[in-house]
Amino acid sequence: MESFGDVRTIQGVGIRERDSMNRKKRIAYGIVTLCLLIIEVLIALFVHDNFIRPYIGDVLVVIVLYTFIRIWVVEKCRLLPIYICVFAVIVEVLQYFEIVKILHLENNAFFRILLGSVFDVKDIVCYAVGGIILCGYEILLERRKKKTMKNNYESIERK
Repeated sequence: MESFGDVRTIQGVGIRERDSMNRKKRIAYGIVTLCLLIIEVLIALFVHDNFIRPYIGDVLVVIVLYTFIRIWVVEKCRLLPIYICVFAVIVEVLQYFEIVKILHLENNAFFRILLGSVFDVKDIVCYAVGGIILCGYEILLERRKKKTMKNNYESIERK
């Protein structure tokens, strides 16, 4: 940790600036989560095809979970996409064992939709695709962060 005047810094970024950046990231992830959730609901209500609803909807579920979690976990969590995929696969496997019936929730539309009621291996493939997209996004974030840190460090050295 370096000190410049009265503001301590971590990796060349002041604590106040970091808190401000984190707040902006939280707001951005919240907005993206809300937008994706609206898209998911619109797909569920109005799209009755053989591609968008069953496949794109399942890919988006993983991304919605990711953006929702990133509202609170702003700092880098390299394995977050994998954790989310594992969670989605567990929910899918629970569908195979008819968890909705085991919990006697088959008459509750909310839980039937939330937990799902039909196991499909293709859903797991879609979750994996969503996870791969998120891993790519994480890699891009990491590269961008390294480039920004390098630029910050070089500008501090020049001073």
